[in-house]
Amino acid sequence: MKIAIIGTGNLGKSIAKGLITTNAITTLYLTKRTVTTLQDFEDYKNVVLTSDNVQAVQHSDIIIFAVQPAHFETILKKIAPFLTENHVLISTITGFSISKIEAIVGQDQFVIRAMPNTAIAVGKSMTCLCSNKKGENRIKIATAIFNRLGTSIAIPENQMQAATVVCASGIAFWMRLIRATTQAAIQLGFDAKEAQELAMYTCEGAANLLITTGNHPEQEIDKVTTPKGCTIEGLNEMEHKGLSSSLIQGMVTSFQKINTIKTEQL
Repeated sequence: MKIAIIGTGNLGKSIAKGLITTNAITTLYLTKRTVTTLQDFEDYKNVVLTSDNVQAVQHSDIIIFAVQPAHFETILKKIAPFLTENHVLISTITGFSISKIEAIVGQDQFVIRAMPNTAIAVGKSMTCLCSNKKGENRIKIATAIFNRLGTSIAIPENQMQAATVVCASGIAFWMRLIRATTQAAIQLGFDAKEAQELAMYTCEGAANLLITTGNHPEQEIDKVTTPKGCTIEGLNEMEHKGLSSSLIQGMVTSFQKINTIKTEQL
């Protein structure tokens, strides 16, 4: 694939590394105003570093935008005259709707929005994708790209804000749960390093159990709860203190906030 990443900051670099290490590219153009910050990519074959976005677009078929939201509209207007009917545009810019992109580049372009999370840096992102009507014919390309960087799922655009809470903000929510587990482990006698390892890898194991088996969480919970046992005692105490309801309400509050931000921007 001939790919260009417009705006190779932290997110762009993570995407680039994933594409390179999985041999997903024929050519890869990486753009940034200061290309000296992209020195890590200089020695890779078929990777071109440039500050010229137009050049990158003209030599690529798939354009991934990872720029700051404030710069996106200006960049789109500059490259719009150089887009062809074959270009696939993939935007990772939060809050910039498909209709706003189409208003600049036209409705005849393949337009896809992608919302990865920070775990993309280690190839474990949960990425949500949506597209315009024409882009539905190229959504498999975006899926193939982001599946190399974790897991991806196609959803309607009106669910993208909810997905931001679940997947992007969700990283922070899970980090807080891991931190709390670490603190408990320290209180139970483990040193800080051991406690964090116990918390991290238990969390990873729990997720992988569900991913591998396809089971509902309660099915796995049933396997480790016994009558009058310590597990059910702990679970019930957590529920009495509002673990599930607090997490749910926190996510709902986060969703309400993101909707407020969008309204303020209109």
